[in-house]
Order: sequence, then C-alpha cells, then structure tokens
Amino acid sequence: MKIVRAKEYRAERAWGALDIACMNGITTRLHWTDQPYRWHVNDGQEVFAVLDGVVEMHYRVGGVESMVVLETGDVFFADVGCEHVAHPRGAARILVVEHAGSV
Repeated sequence: MKIVRAKEYRAERAWGALDIACMNGITTRLHWTDQPYRWHVNDGQEVFAVLDGVVEMHYRVGGVESMVVLETGDVFFADVGCEHVAHPRGAARILVVEHAGSV
C-alpha cells in the first residue's frame, strides 16, 4: 500500500519523478517540474494528468503545431506518434502513465 500526497512532492530537479507503480510494464510516476521538457515522441501511448499547476502542452499533428492549456484535473492523451512538449507555468505536478523506459 502507498499513499502519495502529490501537492507535497518536490523533486530535486525539473522533471524528477517519484515512481508510484509498475504494472505489467506500465509505469505510473509523479513528476515535479518548473521547466519545459523537450519535444519528443513516446515509445507507446502516454497519459499525462495535471495534479497541481498549469501546463501548456504543445503538440504536432500532421506537421501542424497546436497548444492547449491544461489545468489541475485535466488529462492529455498522447497516442502513438504524437510529438509533444510540456511547458509548465510555474511549478507543476504531473502524473504520467506510460510504458516503462519510455522517453
């Protein structure tokens, strides 16, 4: 059993993570960040849920870049091949569910 108080978590560096679970090769990790990530495409699907803060999610579909603002409680699903990058507005805590070892 594990209880995680997401609002209290702070990593030592941007995008540092607390491993919560690994079930059948799928990881659930809590990330803390106050800096953008980098453009990337995951090895599989990704669920990105904002638990605290605000994140600008930039993504490209068919070579066209778009952006959506994600607030606390919002979820972004990146399907296979979805290129994206997260830009937090200040500090944010994000729950990410993806294949173990994914980018």
